[in-house]
Amino acid sequence: MDVTSDQFQTLYTAMATFVNTCMSGHDPSHNPAHVHRVATLANTILNAEQKAHPQKPLDAAVVKLAALLHDIGDRKYLPTLSSTTSETADINPKTMVQIALLNNGAPPDLAVKVQTVVSHVSYTTECKDPALIRRLIEQDGYPELAIVQDADRLDAIGAIGIGRTFTFLGAQGKKFAGEGGWEMGNSIEHFVEKLERLEGMMKTESGRGMARVRTERLRVFRGWWEEEMEGATGGV
Repeated sequence: MDVTSDQFQTLYTAMATFVNTCMSGHDPSHNPAHVHRVATLANTILNAEQKAHPQKPLDAAVVKLAALLHDIGDRKYLPTLSSTTSETADINPKTMVQIALLNNGAPPDLAVKVQTVVSHVSYTTECKDPALIRRLIEQDGYPELAIVQDADRLDAIGAIGIGRTFTFLGAQGKKFAGEGGWEMGNSIEHFVEKLERLEGMMKTESGRGMARVRTERLRVFRGWWEEEMEGATGGV
């Protein structure tokens, strides 16, 4: 579908409204503002990739819609999502993007492709089967997945990523607290366990460049944190 067409603009507007409705009750780490930042980053990467590799087949409609819809059905927020409206309460998270697109006039092939990309964006999904992600991008005709993944991961690092990590801890951390309790230091552990590794998982040239800068910001912040926390764990 031509992204400059009135048909696409109407579809995109409808899906943006759908996203805002579904995610309006989420905490600020995964709210509509996050999605729209990812959409902007995806457009930036898409433009850079098209300029650097003009012969590479990239479907702009898939990139734009998948970036917008990438968090629909997120397992961390399914209770919130299912209670948003009666219309979404009984939809399978693995098909709800496809159904929403079809209900708003998207061509079936576009709906299927966007759902496939959305279903494979997450870090957890890639860690479970990295070979599957590589195959989808390099062999099965889903190069758009690389762009949407990079855009989503860029929003998880840098200054915004730091803010999102502490926001998620405050809003949802108690659910995930282990034996060590629920402390701000859990966010710093998350830096080391996941966020600082994302740079090495970027798949586009422009994504890697932006990730390098943002990852350094994480490391600088972590250094400040460790310096200030040194000796601040109690005692006289």
